[in-house]
Parts: sequence; C-alpha cells; structure tokens
Amino acid sequence: MEKNTAENNLTTQGPTPFSQTFFHGTKADLKIGDLIEVGYNSNFGQRKNAKYIFLTATLDAAIWGAELAIGEGPQRIYLVEATGPIEDDPDLTDRKFPGNPTKSYRSQHPFKVVGEVKLWKGHPEEQVQAMKDALTNLKEQGINSLND
Repeated sequence: MEKNTAENNLTTQGPTPFSQTFFHGTKADLKIGDLIEVGYNSNFGQRKNAKYIFLTATLDAAIWGAELAIGEGPQRIYLVEATGPIEDDPDLTDRKFPGNPTKSYRSQHPFKVVGEVKLWKGHPEEQVQAMKDALTNLKEQGINSLND
C-alpha cells in the first residue's frame, strides 16, 4: 500500500475553492476545463513557438495581454489555475519593473481555464497603439524578449 503523504495528496486532488487563480489575456476561444499549453506562436518577441505561457495576478496586465494578442478573434480574459511551478516573467520584472508590481509570471506547465471575465474595460485606443508602436520599435532595434 502506498504511503499517504502530503505530496501524494497534492498530486491526486483536483482544484479546491482555495486554489490561487490568475488571469490570462488572449484572443483564443477557450472553454472551461481547456488547458493553455506551450508550443503555440507567442504574441511577443520573435513570435516563435512559445517556450513559456503567461499569467498574471492583475486584471490590468491581462487586459494588455488580450489587447496585444495576435489573431482575429475577440479579446478575451480567462481565469486560470497553474498546474505546475510558475516564475516571474523576466521581461516585466528584471527589465522594466523590478519587484514584479505587474504580478506577471510564466511557466512551462499548462494552465487550466476555470472561468472567463466577461465584463472589462480596455485601455484607450491611442494607448494601445502607442504600446504596439513601442513593441515594433524594440523589434526593429533587435531587442527581443527574454522569453524566446
């Protein structure tokens, strides 16, 4: 008989009402229970197949993710739970915002969609365009994401 350890309980139990949820902004059309996984084209940097996927603990950062996402669909913000370890997103912590005030994280482990935020207000169009222009400028300068 297998010894009942705390580690075994963590791996066999499903999400609890007390699981930490995060936000993920995108244009992907997902359903509750879907997994967001690495391997798809990233929205930033060189737009290679992503080695990492991203989540945030702030709605504002998720809104930026949705607004800057590539694709044709509507902008969406999902509530997600990490299925494995997460770490600070180095593009937003080390480079721009020491201490991670945006509460932006990355992982190589899937995120499980547990809900969707249906009502949210985006940034003004001129602010979104300024951010897109700044990202284009960085790309033209050869400054790429640390996440590529």
